[in-house]
Amino acid sequence: MKKSYSVKLEGNEWKDCLKESYNKKKKDIKMDGFRKGLVPYEIYTKKAGVESLYMDAMDLAVDKLYAKLLSDPETITPAATPSIDIKNITEHEVEVEFTLVSSPEVKIGKYKNLGVKKDKVEVTDEEIEHELGHIREQYAEVRTLDDKTVLENGMIAVIDFEGFKDGVAFKGGKGSDYNLELGSNTFIPGFEEALVGLKKGDKKDVNVTFPDNYHSEELKGKPVVFKVEIKEVKQRVMPEYNKEFFEDLNIEGVTSEKELKNYIKEGIETEKAKQVEDEYLFKCLDKVVESSTFEIPEEMTNDEVNRLTREFSEKLRYQGLNFNDYLKFTNSKEEDFKKTLVPEANKRIGYRLMMDAIVEKEKLEVSDEEYEKGLEEAAKNYGMKKEDFLKEIGNPDLFRYDLLMKKAMKVVTEGNSAKETKTKKTTKKSEK
Repeated sequence: MKKSYSVKLEGNEWKDCLKESYNKKKKDIKMDGFRKGLVPYEIYTKKAGVESLYMDAMDLAVDKLYAKLLSDPETITPAATPSIDIKNITEHEVEVEFTLVSSPEVKIGKYKNLGVKKDKVEVTDEEIEHELGHIREQYAEVRTLDDKTVLENGMIAVIDFEGFKDGVAFKGGKGSDYNLELGSNTFIPGFEEALVGLKKGDKKDVNVTFPDNYHSEELKGKPVVFKVEIKEVKQRVMPEYNKEFFEDLNIEGVTSEKELKNYIKEGIETEKAKQVEDEYLFKCLDKVVESSTFEIPEEMTNDEVNRLTREFSEKLRYQGLNFNDYLKFTNSKEEDFKKTLVPEANKRIGYRLMMDAIVEKEKLEVSDEEYEKGLEEAAKNYGMKKEDFLKEIGNPDLFRYDLLMKKAMKVVTEGNSAKETKTKKTTKKSEK
């Protein structure tokens, strides 16, 4: 359902927005006869025109008008960001038209006893050994080998290098005392393999070709020569399972290889259990969506696409990248990138619609007692006081809604008649 509402802000309420807008920019205003930042409001509006304040004042007015609109019980509950149209703006009033879209009508299908199979959590020896290798690598000692040692795959070559294209050194192709582990595939294909068999003091011209998908237009697909000198040969030596190693680990209750493997196994099981539960829930929700009927408004899809884009941008930022650089690197436009997110956006919306429909059908509620208990548990999990946790989440209603969604999830996932299946078969026992 889509509906438009026209709302006005007039008199002192609108004038307050104009004055607040002026006060935000006042410190930067200069006029003849007045010191910077001390120009009176009336003098400024007379000389510059009150119209110069409209844009910033509108931002304030829209927030007030939207809050006013939502407080009206006759207003439909919006399911997406409203479209805004300024109908009229003067020194005395502003009129804005909001177009709201409500959630679509949902004819929910079967949502209990769905026959969905839940995977059983099992951990293999290979997974334990893989994680054990990661831990040992963190405590490995890098030793310098003698001058006659010949480089092999897995060893570390300390090198000086410089790259040339058509006999001319290219930007970014030079390095000194670089530690390169052979077999790590850190450099372009063929480079590391060419160093196998060399020893300290050896020099070699390494002929390689940059991949066709290399980020530099100047170098992609181009043959180059790297002049390389081996400065040292090193090797990473894994720690032994001794007292010193376990003291360095500082894991409570872990003083032997067997105890360490048990600790690793428990960690993997915990992680897998959460993953299995999440996958099981989504499989159940997919079944509910398939048997239900609803039509997602374009506005809801656009909102969710924008949310997914922000999430992706945040992930890039944590990696020291930004969204615009990503678009340049992938040679894509933001509009095209957003189109790829539409299926995932609609899937997420579908899940939410199903959950809301189940809440309504089952008449689910969160009591004050359940809310308080949930708050205490969540605060404890985050190592915070309840009051501090409430400040952190900002909106208590969102936390109550989250608890309500968890109740709806239980309705979907509990009482399922399907038998569990193993995630994978193990070929040997997990514990030796």
